[in-house]
Amino acid sequence: MEPTRKRAWLAWSSGKDSAWALHVARRSGEFEIVSLLTTVNDTHCRVSMHAVRDDVLELQARATGLPLHKVVIPSPCPDEAYAAAMRRVMESAKADGVTHVIFGDIFLEDVRDYRIARLAAVGMTAHFPLWGRNTHELAHEMIAGGLRAFLTCVDPRRLAPSFAGAEYDMQLLRDLPGDVDPCAENGEFHTCVVAGPMFQAPLPVRVGAIAEHDGFVFADVIAVSQ
Repeated sequence: MEPTRKRAWLAWSSGKDSAWALHVARRSGEFEIVSLLTTVNDTHCRVSMHAVRDDVLELQARATGLPLHKVVIPSPCPDEAYAAAMRRVMESAKADGVTHVIFGDIFLEDVRDYRIARLAAVGMTAHFPLWGRNTHELAHEMIAGGLRAFLTCVDPRRLAPSFAGAEYDMQLLRDLPGDVDPCAENGEFHTCVVAGPMFQAPLPVRVGAIAEHDGFVFADVIAVSQ
C-alpha cells in the first residue's frame, strides 16, 4: 500500500520561486497538491507585489492543472487585514482536509517564521521545499530545467530600471550586479513565470508597457489571443 500523501495548497506568487516549489514538491511525491493560493489586490486586480494581471494568473493556474483560490486584499493592505483574510481561507482549507501550505521562500527567516506561526494558529503546517538552497545554484537549475519568466517589478533602489521586462535567463544572471541576489530574495525584483515543467504548455503572453509608480518600475505581461 502506498503511503498517504499530505493534502496541500501551494502559495502561488505568480513568480519563479513558487513555480519551482510546485515542481519540486510534485516531484517529491510527498504531497497531494490540490490548489494554488494567491493574493490579489482589489484596486488593480493584479497579483500583490508581482503586478501580474488577473487573466495571466488564470492562464498560469490552468497551465498547472490546479484550481486557484484568490484572496482579495486592499492596496495598501494593513497586516491585520491580511492576517484576517488569510486566516479565513486557511480555516476553509483545513475544513477540506488540507494540512499543509507549500511556499517558495529560500532564506528569509523572518518571513518563514511568520508563515509558520500563522499556519500553526489554525493547526496547519508550512513546507518550504527550496529552503536553504544556494540561490546561484538554484537560479541556474531553474533556467536549465526549462523555466521561463519575465521581470515584472524592479526596485530601482536595488536594480537598474532597465531590467524591467527582461527575460529571466542565463544572460540576465550574467548581467546582474554582484550585490543582487540571483533569486531576488532581498526584493530586488519580482517575476511572472510563463513556461516550465510545472506547466502543461507555455503561456501565450508578451511583454507590454513599462511604467513607474509607487517607487517601483513595472513591466506589463499581457495575454495574447490565440
